[in-house]
Amino acid sequence: MADRVRIKLLKSFEDFEKLPGIQRLVWKHDDLDLTPPHQFAASTRMGAILLGAFVGRELAGFVYSFPAVFKGESSQHSHLLAVLPAFQGYGLGKALKWAQREEAVKGGYRFITWTYDPLQARNANLNLQALAAISRTYFPNFYGLTPALCLGPGIPTDRLLIEWPIRARRVTARSEGKARKPGYDATALPKALERRPSGEAPFVRPGRSKLRLDEKVVLVEVPRDIKALIGQPDLIAEWQSGLRRTMTAYFGRGYVADDFLFGDRAFYVLTRR
Repeated sequence: MADRVRIKLLKSFEDFEKLPGIQRLVWKHDDLDLTPPHQFAASTRMGAILLGAFVGRELAGFVYSFPAVFKGESSQHSHLLAVLPAFQGYGLGKALKWAQREEAVKGGYRFITWTYDPLQARNANLNLQALAAISRTYFPNFYGLTPALCLGPGIPTDRLLIEWPIRARRVTARSEGKARKPGYDATALPKALERRPSGEAPFVRPGRSKLRLDEKVVLVEVPRDIKALIGQPDLIAEWQSGLRRTMTAYFGRGYVADDFLFGDRAFYVLTRR
């Protein structure tokens, strides 16, 4: 698949018109929640980065960011990353993010930011492990109770803010495949939040948050596949509440989410800086 993928800037209105259809197929959104072609047309003229991944002649996915201000300087805020279901699992999302970084570096930027649902373990693994981004900001109910963005009825749209210092050595090394993984042992590290020992996977409940751990590195567990809990809104809400409490407390004490462990179980790696 990789040798058949071409990534290029999308500039024509014909290409813009294909993007709502991709959004609808990926997220099952109603028209009200789709970013329309005229938004892409206007923002790309004013500095937005819009890249498409083509497999053969088919537009299989895209990534979209727009100019923003972060830490008092110009940055790009990445708002959409979508890959058609038929092409998921082949690394297109990762390839689009690295291409986005390349374009942002050309544009003189030092940061790309974006938000994502912290209960989405696969996204966390992409953001923190594969791309070497970090997070230190937790936004409760960032988009309000927008039904299309909620994990279940009445579940707040909590988000983590991702900071991607695209010129940093760590990010550059990861892009070149040279970075070594820290080799964390999940069984040996203290857990600020973890699942209860009882219960049958995937329907296990979180234990009580431990907010006073003082080790340099602590772990925070999340469900490995939150989609397996769809239809169990009370259980999702319980995990979200525990995660919000834990991440907010440790971020407030100077910890940063700077890696992710994705195996039989899934953990955020929080490091005190």
